[in-house]
Amino acid sequence: MGNRMIGVSIAVPEPYGSLLQQCRADFGDPLAYCIPTHVTLLPPTEVDAAVLPAFRSYLGEVADACHAFPMRLEGTASFRPLTPVVFVELAQGGLDCAELQERVRSGPVRRELQFPYHPHVTIGHGIPDEALDRAQMELADFTAAWTASCFSLYEQDGEGVWCPVRDYAFGAAAPHPLLPQQSGACEPLGTAPARGTQPA
Repeated sequence: MGNRMIGVSIAVPEPYGSLLQQCRADFGDPLAYCIPTHVTLLPPTEVDAAVLPAFRSYLGEVADACHAFPMRLEGTASFRPLTPVVFVELAQGGLDCAELQERVRSGPVRRELQFPYHPHVTIGHGIPDEALDRAQMELADFTAAWTASCFSLYEQDGEGVWCPVRDYAFGAAAPHPLLPQQSGACEPLGTAPARGTQPA
């Protein structure tokens, strides 16, 4: 069956997902359209395809045990000089994401992290410093908030594009008005309307 490259993440809902994706493309990041805007739970991981059925089942168990939680993006920061990455900060929901990613990585697919887990939304990676500086400055006042009630499993295709495989709704999520998503993302259920400011 061969190996597959997979990842797990929480999608950023619309209109913020597409807005940040377009900004990332405008900053010159060639990876901008390779995956919907997201907060990573399991980074790109190569696995034996034979493990995937058990992993998908395990993700369902993890999601069933989860409760919806608020997430808020606010401001920008950078991993430089360690890595050439600029990102939007996760001001709320970080502890929930940290606990969730640890559970995701503790099942049939185990993955050690190269760096301590720091939930964020990438807006520039591996591009020139001038472009990273621009990204960090232009989105410094960006904010967005929503209620996370699902995560998604992705698989990378032969062209390097991350394609959605399955969405996992949290079992304890109560019914609320749906928030629109980028293509391929599940639909988080929000207890309050999303809000945000567009970049300058």
